[in-house]
Amino acid sequence: MPELTRALAQLEESLGVSGSEAVRALVPAASPSRAEQGTPTSFDPEALRAVLDRTYPETRAQVRQWLADPAYRYTDTRDTAKYRDQVLAWLKAMADHGLGRIAFPSGNETSADLGAFVTAFETLAYFDLSLVIKAGVHFGLFGASILFLGTEKHHRKYLPQVASLELPGCFAMSELGHGSNVRDVETVARYDAEAGEFVVHTPTETARKEWIGNAARHGRIATVFAQLEVGGRVLGVHALLVPLRDPAGKVLPGIRIEDCGEKMGLNGVDNGRIWFEHVRVPRENLLDRFGQVNAQGEYTSAITGDSKRFFTMLGTLVAGRVSVAAAALSAAKSGLTIAVRYGDLRRQFGPAGDKEFRLLDHQAHQRRLLVPLAKTYAMDFALEYLVERYVKRTEEDAREVESLAAGLKAYSTWHTTAVLQEAREACGGQGYLQANRLAALKADTDVFTTFEGDNTVLMQLVAKGLLTGYRQRFEDDRVFAVLKLLADRATAVVDRNPFAARRTDSDHLRDNDYHLRALRFREEELLATVSKRIRKRLSAGVEAFEAFNQVQVHLLELAHAHVERLVLEQFLKGVADVKDPGLKTVLGRLCDLYGLSCLESANGWFQEHGWLEGTKVKAIRKEVTRLCAELRPDAVALVNAFGVPDTCLAAPIGLGHLSP
Repeated sequence: MPELTRALAQLEESLGVSGSEAVRALVPAASPSRAEQGTPTSFDPEALRAVLDRTYPETRAQVRQWLADPAYRYTDTRDTAKYRDQVLAWLKAMADHGLGRIAFPSGNETSADLGAFVTAFETLAYFDLSLVIKAGVHFGLFGASILFLGTEKHHRKYLPQVASLELPGCFAMSELGHGSNVRDVETVARYDAEAGEFVVHTPTETARKEWIGNAARHGRIATVFAQLEVGGRVLGVHALLVPLRDPAGKVLPGIRIEDCGEKMGLNGVDNGRIWFEHVRVPRENLLDRFGQVNAQGEYTSAITGDSKRFFTMLGTLVAGRVSVAAAALSAAKSGLTIAVRYGDLRRQFGPAGDKEFRLLDHQAHQRRLLVPLAKTYAMDFALEYLVERYVKRTEEDAREVESLAAGLKAYSTWHTTAVLQEAREACGGQGYLQANRLAALKADTDVFTTFEGDNTVLMQLVAKGLLTGYRQRFEDDRVFAVLKLLADRATAVVDRNPFAARRTDSDHLRDNDYHLRALRFREEELLATVSKRIRKRLSAGVEAFEAFNQVQVHLLELAHAHVERLVLEQFLKGVADVKDPGLKTVLGRLCDLYGLSCLESANGWFQEHGWLEGTKVKAIRKEVTRLCAELRPDAVALVNAFGVPDTCLAAPIGLGHLSP
């Protein structure tokens, strides 16, 4: 007890007005071994960068080369008008370089290299995020809406002007009253057969188009989503091209535009509100790939049913979510690069009479940065898989790809928000300085969790897709489904037996098959129980919408479990493909760390379901800490392998300086 009393006294002293020697005594949390600066790493960072850049390497190199131009340097963001003009100038330069032609090389869907465009967007996100979002609005949303919802006549007329930025465009989907619920937007497009025109109108205040990028200053035309009315029939949401401004930038008659004003971040993007007062546009302005109106006012569509047509139309626009997920991860990489490099430089506390430890030699600091670093690497491989699935998607798997994009967009952007907060705190006061970029990264990416789909809504979409697939399994092949369920249960029983639940040896804890089995078990268990909960409510006469509403929390837990399992699965596959022994070892450690951290964060659920016991939870916690210590000597090399250009990083504390 005397030792405990003395220790507590020391702690109280250190939190009050103690001397520096007393503070130095309080360092038992530091790692027992320290990496000396200049210590050789276990792998070549350039070789690892080649692994990370292995898809579309030429596109990545090209964008990095463009960003090396001195014209792409950060500007003063306090003057919003000048900042917006600078972002437009950057975007015009990018268009001149050929950014738009990557997506629309020949002005039609068959020649579009969408994987290369997403990769360009991802690499561009190492620089100013207002530029990234403005490019995404113009090329990725406006241009893609013409590409995917329009037909050849629209492609020929508009896509060359989109690629060159001759015709800056907007994507006017969201309204004041309807953001995620696109199906119920209120804007109306009524066909006037006598004039051969559509009349676009904002019938209520909640129908005004809201948060429309490029609308406040630069946009000259918009893809407007509206309820189509033809011959007295309401045919659901369709998209039309509606001019907003003349070539001189003057707002056209019948259009009212208002600036959304200053935002938390992304103030280089001119978001605006739009009202339409019986604005007339030619019949040809209907983007009519999925539904056509002839001169006589007759509507035809190869897709029967408004609902199926609506979801088919929205499914073609999934590129936005893919791109946002990729851009968010680039921002996370930038934040981690700054924080890890600073942590390797800055010293604080140490044993009495010895020099202070670097921040990254403290155990807590390793955990706060290296666990998210492992998750960032895991996400890199998962997003590569998403882009591949998106590029190769067919009509048969389009809904599955849409669900995959929704889940990974949510997972990636939530991860980025958490990473940047951790990075900011890990850099202390220096992380709070505007010059060190973390403040801007935090502010600019915060909205990523709610635009291109609110994350909570997207995760419900994922869960509902899983439930549909679960039901289909039994309807398509009941015998096979039952046998698989029994096999999964048998595996779960093996892992839930008292011996397995208590195993704490390192070999077992670092067994990736064990991690994957655990995550699969959680996903399958949640899927079965959520399905049972919904079925019980429906059987009791609860209306379907209300039944789902009553299990929303469980739906979100299911979706998270599904995405987490998928990310680990893709990380394992990616590591298995790596041949270099040194790279395989360090990536294997990152994979171990990601898998174990998933179990650690969900240990309560696993204990409830008999998968883990308390002793094993403690062992997992210790193993995570041990893995962080093992990765510590490679930490700087691991962030260097991201290949964030120093000119884009532009944070003094991430470039070898203790302060600006």
